[in-house]
Amino acid sequence: MQASGKNAGLGLALVSACAFGGSGVAAKPLIEAGLDPLHVVWLRVAGAALVLSPLAWRHRGLVRRKPLLLAGFGLVAVAGVQAFYFASLSRIPVGVALLLEYLGPALLLGWIRFVQRKPVTRAAAAGAAVAVVGLACVVQIWSGLSLDPLGVLLGLAAACCQAFYFVFADQGTDGDDVPDPMGVIAYGMLVGAVVMTVLARPWEMDWSVLGGDALLGDAEVPALALLGWVVLVATVFAYLTGVVSVRKLSPQVAGVVACLEAVIATVLAWVLLGEHLSTPQIVGGALVLGGAFIAQSSRPAPPVAPDPAVPAPETARA
Repeated sequence: MQASGKNAGLGLALVSACAFGGSGVAAKPLIEAGLDPLHVVWLRVAGAALVLSPLAWRHRGLVRRKPLLLAGFGLVAVAGVQAFYFASLSRIPVGVALLLEYLGPALLLGWIRFVQRKPVTRAAAAGAAVAVVGLACVVQIWSGLSLDPLGVLLGLAAACCQAFYFVFADQGTDGDDVPDPMGVIAYGMLVGAVVMTVLARPWEMDWSVLGGDALLGDAEVPALALLGWVVLVATVFAYLTGVVSVRKLSPQVAGVVACLEAVIATVLAWVLLGEHLSTPQIVGGALVLGGAFIAQSSRPAPPVAPDPAVPAPETARA
């Protein structure tokens, strides 16, 4: 049963990575059609919040039971990742910003090991290291190394927010009062939409773009169809499958598998947008796949046996 649960979690993690990875391919034509990147992010989050609002009402009891979890997920895992990533993009090359964001799984391992003081398997650590090297090849980090210090800090902030996405997704799963993942995501999107409204100022958006077509490669596609993909598949479906996969696997394994998002995004850009893949990118993609395979092969560390020479602490008496 445990093996089948892990296999199901791995499958969901891969599906989530594919869904997240498809966001850029659908969003880029909207940006090229005239929308500001932050406005696309606002449409993505606000649209997902609208779709998930019935779930928010259904799980309204979470507001009383888990207010900090809902606020943290919305501020950090939804708005934080998006805002810091796009802010870093304005100061450093896209590939470098993407690589910095996907340092999140490596930061997550550090959080688990040194803050939560939980064991981190060697397979998960090795998989994260291999995946980061592969990502450096996928985004071709050497193509732009004149880095702005503030841009680097913003990219690292996006990585921290991504790491906490996995922490929040796993929060409360080891207790009796386990929050429903659909309710957490619904309220996370609502909080994120409020934050992104302040940052993106959608009242300044060119709404007429959504009534026309956008170029997806050589094909003209209705802008609303692309937006529907971004909202329904690359956000709602991606977050739901991602959070459930974290609970079936573990944050450290799911985090490394999530590195496949960058590879999938690059491959989809090659197939649909005609963006050529270089040999280092293909090698890097193989390394990321290898890192994900290594990480998912990890097994929980066995509990440490108590030292018989150390006396057990006395139990408290009534």
